[in-house]
Amino acid sequence: MELRQLEYLVAVAEEAGFTRAAARLHVAQPGVSAQIRQLERELGEPLFDRTGRTVRLTEVGGAVLPYARAALAAAAGMRQVVDEFTGLLRGHVVMGGVTAPSVLRLADMLASFHELHPSVEISLVETGPVALMDDLQSGRLDLGLLGLGGPLPPGAEAQVVVDQALVAAVRRDHELAAKESITVAELAGLPLISLPMGTGLRTALENVCAQAGFAPHVSFEASEPLVLGELAARGLGMAILPESAVAAARAELHVLALTEPSTRARMGLVWRSDAPKSPAARAFLRHARRHLPDLGR
Repeated sequence: MELRQLEYLVAVAEEAGFTRAAARLHVAQPGVSAQIRQLERELGEPLFDRTGRTVRLTEVGGAVLPYARAALAAAAGMRQVVDEFTGLLRGHVVMGGVTAPSVLRLADMLASFHELHPSVEISLVETGPVALMDDLQSGRLDLGLLGLGGPLPPGAEAQVVVDQALVAAVRRDHELAAKESITVAELAGLPLISLPMGTGLRTALENVCAQAGFAPHVSFEASEPLVLGELAARGLGMAILPESAVAAARAELHVLALTEPSTRARMGLVWRSDAPKSPAARAFLRHARRHLPDLGR
């Protein structure tokens, strides 16, 4: 009995046909049929009923199938363990997130991981905060970047990677440009320019305005803090910016401190601690936690 025969057995069962199984496995159909017949001879029982238009498992085949899947999973696990010990990681990691601020230098983190583990494929998925947490809980994502504004769901952990004070910026000829600060309550009704929903900045803005009894009127959104300043400089509203973006703000902008209360934006690297991870996902999480800032809970 060979692992190849078990792989063919599983493929034929899942595809309900030898031709579709062969296409999935990228082998010739007669080879699949021959290997299944050889396995049936070794076991002494037919595993498939071939009399109908579709191929179906016999009672014996149905009983054997879970063991075939378990054997294949065990063999794959053995390969992963050996790869992990030898440093030859392979696999696929999926990282989700809302817009990541440039201060995180995410591209540098990805490039350095690829240098260490070139055989690991990484997918980046941009999504909203609710979908991100759902996908993390279901296992469709291995980790993600998310604005932190409330408790995490059970089993999830986070490393705070962004924690910055928020400020407001307006065009220098704006009626509020004579002020040095503005309270959160004074934002009510003003046309605001903000990062999208789910970012640390937007979550902080929504929360602090809700505490003051109103919802912010966001008239423009942009995914990059520097663009927020550009829009404010064109007179399109008041930009709510992270403190780090002030130094790069255009000369046309007047910056106001945001007070009563002062407000901070927090973003976290999030993952599930109560779910099994592949060796590749574990290595990527360790790398991300070392590369990205750790600003406390």
